[in-house]
Amino acid sequence: MIEIKEISLDYGTFKALDQVSLQIADGSVCGLIGSNGSGKSTLLRVMCGVFKPKNGSICYDARPVYENDEVKSQIVYLSDEQYYFPHCTMEDMAQFYASVYKGFSYEHFYALAKKFGLSVDRKINTFSKGMTKQASIVLALACDTRYLLCDETFDGLDPVIRQSVKAILMSEVADRGLTVVIASHNLRELEDICDHIALLHKGKTVLDKDIYEAKTAVHKIQTVLPSGASLSGMKVVRREDRGSLSTMIIKGAKNEIESYFAMMNPKFFEIIPLTLEEIFITEMEEAGYEVTENF
Repeated sequence: MIEIKEISLDYGTFKALDQVSLQIADGSVCGLIGSNGSGKSTLLRVMCGVFKPKNGSICYDARPVYENDEVKSQIVYLSDEQYYFPHCTMEDMAQFYASVYKGFSYEHFYALAKKFGLSVDRKINTFSKGMTKQASIVLALACDTRYLLCDETFDGLDPVIRQSVKAILMSEVADRGLTVVIASHNLRELEDICDHIALLHKGKTVLDKDIYEAKTAVHKIQTVLPSGASLSGMKVVRREDRGSLSTMIIKGAKNEIESYFAMMNPKFFEIIPLTLEEIFITEMEEAGYEVTENF
């Protein structure tokens, strides 16, 4: 388990992280989301031991990561900007990775490269942006570590490759218990792969929820109610009326909401699925954060 306890980090007078706390279970996929400048990349660099926090601690199975080579040997960090040696091939980089990660698997490396259709003896500087990103994913997974930390992993990938990467990640999680943390500003990219979501805003943890919990705790309702109907028994977060049709965001269990509205005998009632993005914007608004950015 990854335990992040009250992490703070400053860049001069700028507070990049402010008392961030999270717990990430082994064998899970955690989405780290937030607007640009919210602290996602900084947190990932602290998590892999590159940065030392001003306060707080990050431990992997109760072992601190900072200046701990044994723990770091089980972590691969995929930056949003990949770096490769000049004029190197994927095989050249594989040799380098193998010198750093003792569990590096050439069998895994060649199999993944074949899946992506990448030529391992071709110079990486001749690859497209998307192919370069794919090469970094292949090399990272071939290290066969327990933890994979990704920063904007899906940027630059076409829709087909993006889905392939997600499928491969899920296979790695299922087959060998890989724990994945993916930072992104785009919640829609993470909705079908993550089982846990953490939302950062201005360096703070705003929300930290299981995906299933998030999806079953808030609902979008469209209804036409009888005149004078009261909603005093419901936790209505937002309501918009257009003529006789009311659209509401309501927090609570689905069966309780359905039972409550059934007693009012509405002329029309429908529960509309909310996207994860809509759910978290609703949660942020309720927490008192003014939503002016696209999460």
